[in-house]
Amino acid sequence: MAKKENDVEFLEYVVKALVDNIDAVKIARTVDEMGVLLTLSVGPEDMGKIIGRSGNTAKALRILLRVVGMKNNARVNLKINEPEGGTQAPRAMKSVDEAMDDLKI
Repeated sequence: MAKKENDVEFLEYVVKALVDNIDAVKIARTVDEMGVLLTLSVGPEDMGKIIGRSGNTAKALRILLRVVGMKNNARVNLKINEPEGGTQAPRAMKSVDEAMDDLKI
């Protein structure tokens, strides 16, 4: 088995500490002219734990990965895959008239 890169080891360690289903954690690493891209997949039931409230956990993971990357002279980015059958909450759009009514002008 090939030696894991520091960024993959770090991400795997942190993510497995956060999720319940550690067997569903998959990390793919690709390198191109833009730097390193780590693609993270977790089980649907653990998605909220990785994203966090208002995306704060995901933001923190990205910041820490950038620091790990700087230490190794690489630009590291994180992409989090939406699990199969995942649903994204539709955003409620207001019409201009509804928005004006809310302003009570």
